Amino acid sequence: MDERFSLSVMVAMVSLSETTTISLSLSFSLQEGKADMCNDTAMTVVMAGEALPWMETNFPERNVSLGLSTAPLDFPINPWDIMLCMSGTVIACENAIVVAIIFCTPTLRTPMFVLVGSLATADLLAGMGLILNFVFQYVLSSETISLITVGFLVASFTASISSLLAITVDRYFSLYNALTYFSEKTLHYVHLMLVSTWGVSLCLGLLPVLGWNCLDDPSVCSIVRPLTRSNVTLLAVSFFIIFILMLTLYFKICKIVCRHAHQIALQQHFFTTSHYVATKKGVATLAIILGTFGSSWLPFAIYCLVGEREYPSVYTYATLLPATYNSMINPIIYAYRNAEIQRSLYVLFCGCFQSNVATHSRSPSEV
Repeated sequence: MDERFSLSVMVAMVSLSETTTISLSLSFSLQEGKADMCNDTAMTVVMAGEALPWMETNFPERNVSLGLSTAPLDFPINPWDIMLCMSGTVIACENAIVVAIIFCTPTLRTPMFVLVGSLATADLLAGMGLILNFVFQYVLSSETISLITVGFLVASFTASISSLLAITVDRYFSLYNALTYFSEKTLHYVHLMLVSTWGVSLCLGLLPVLGWNCLDDPSVCSIVRPLTRSNVTLLAVSFFIIFILMLTLYFKICKIVCRHAHQIALQQHFFTTSHYVATKKGVATLAIILGTFGSSWLPFAIYCLVGEREYPSVYTYATLLPATYNSMINPIIYAYRNAEIQRSLYVLFCGCFQSNVATHSRSPSEV
């Protein structure tokens, strides 16, 4: 059939509202019983008298498929924030169990477990702070809430790091003054360290809320908005001081452990394999503690000193995320490795009790 037929269809839909009109026009031609798409298809949505282009698709000649092109949607949530929120969830769950066990077990009232409970509480608050920061950032975003959540995180992580220093001091005293460690004087020292730890942490956390922030002057902002450069520098310097103190104390602890092992060997006239293994295990534990703490926080602390607010935010996230892992590892090192907490976990989750687990309260040097 040599004659060409043309057919044009116009469909119009007009709503009762005077502000919306949708028109759809299609043109197609038929030749020798086969359909050829030969013209462009356009769809336009007219709302409130203004035309908004929705879709424009050009089809090449003899294209038999109808293509729908859609603009890619931007991902509204930063993946780094998701990872921080997930990290906070794991941190909160791990440390909540430790806090519940120490609080509900009357035998865990020694100075050592009081400090471990302080560490677990600080890490629990840090994990909750990461979760709340994610929620407030994408649900209830405001400058006031941002200041509160940042201050809450600063106080929590400062309390966590300070609690690690307090545990280190307690371990040193338990070895240096082993004969007088289980006395009332030690308990007073522990309470004094707790008050100092949480008092200083609370003060540092309140600084952004009380006005030490960069909301009014963005030029003084640091890599962590809304903290100022001087505020972040203060936090970084404080971390380095604590880290140096922990290094010094653990070095002295290592010397005391080696000296005690040598004295025991002299008394028994030989250095047994068990003594060598115990000493090596103790030194390895100290290395793991310091290595975990340093590798977690050192990158972020160094970047706080050298980083500028103009730098890409990915650098801040990449150094901050490993720092949160320290709060994830702390309960494993300081709580779940302890035999008494393990026994409490068995009773809590399994209802079973292992009779071969020691029930006496051990000194911090044995943790």
